[in-house]
Amino acid sequence: MSVTYLEAIRAAQEKALREDPRVFIYGQDVGEFGGAFKATKNLAKLFPGRVFDSPISEDAIVGVAVGAAIEGMRPIVEMQYADFSTCGFNQIVNQAATLFYRTGVKCPIVIRMPSGGTAGAGPFHSQSMEAIYAHYPGLIIMTPGTVEDAYSMLLEAVQIEDPVLFFEHKFLYYHLKAPALPTEALPAGKARIARAGRDATIVTYSAMLHESLAAAEILLEDGYELEVLDLRTVKPLDTDSILASVARTGRLLVVSEAWPWGGVAAEVIARVASEGLELLDAPPARINALDTPIPYHPNLWAAHRPTAATIAQAARKLLEL
Repeated sequence: MSVTYLEAIRAAQEKALREDPRVFIYGQDVGEFGGAFKATKNLAKLFPGRVFDSPISEDAIVGVAVGAAIEGMRPIVEMQYADFSTCGFNQIVNQAATLFYRTGVKCPIVIRMPSGGTAGAGPFHSQSMEAIYAHYPGLIIMTPGTVEDAYSMLLEAVQIEDPVLFFEHKFLYYHLKAPALPTEALPAGKARIARAGRDATIVTYSAMLHESLAAAEILLEDGYELEVLDLRTVKPLDTDSILASVARTGRLLVVSEAWPWGGVAAEVIARVASEGLELLDAPPARINALDTPIPYHPNLWAAHRPTAATIAQAARKLLEL
C-alpha cells in the first residue's frame, strides 16, 4: 500500500492534532468539506471543535493564527492557494515575522501554502511564491519535494517556535507516492543529496527535484553523472551543503519553477559566487520559469516551466564549457 504526498500531509496534521491539544486547523473550507484539495478530509469529525472554517479573508485567517499563537496555541492554517496569501501579506510579514523581535513573544504558527503550477490552473492558482517570503527575516520557508519530507517536515514545523510557511506543491499531491510514511527524518534546514554525481551539481527543490532527477537520467546516457541536491528548505539555506557539492563537481546549475527575478536560484548562485567562486570550473547557470504570467493552456504551461528536457539541455551546455 502506497502513500501519496497529499495523504502524507493529512497524516501529519492528524498526528499533530492527536499528540498536542494546542494544535488546531483553521482556513477556508477545511472543516466538513476537507479543504480545497482534501488535505484535512475527516479531521473535523475526528477532532470536533479543532478543525473549523474561516471567513473568506486571508488577512483574518493569519491574524487569528497570530493571536492564538500569542495565547499559547499551535495553529495550522491553510491558504487555499499560495497565490491568495498576498491578501494576508501584512499579517504574515509585518505581524507574524516581526512579533518576537518587537515583543519577545514567540509566534509558532504554520501556514500551509498549496503552491506551484498544474495544467489549466492559470496565473491566479499556480504561482511559486517562496522567494517573496524568504526575503523577510523571521520566517522559515519549507519546500518539501518528497512524500517523506511532506510528512516529517510538517510535523517538525508544528514544533518550531517561529512562523513557518510550508510550501506544498499541488502537482505532487496526487502524482507522487511512497511505499510508507517515514519513521526517521532528516531535519528541516538540511539539504539532501538526492543523487550523487561527479560532473555537475543541480541544486533544486519541490517539484523540480523530480524533473532534475529525470534530467540526470537523460545525461547519464551521454556518460555524464550529475549530482542532484534537494534544498528541502530555502530559508534557512544550507549553503554548506551547496558549497560541498560544488567542490566535488566544479559546476553549478540551479533549477526553480519560480520566476527568475529575485528568486531562490539567484540567491544560491550569489552565495556560491561570493563564498566559493574558486570552486567553479565554469560560470554558474540557472533555469527558471519564463518571466511571464502563468498560462492556462496545458501545452503553454508545460512550455512555461522547466522540464526534464530543458534542464538536461541547460546542463549539457554547462558541461560543454
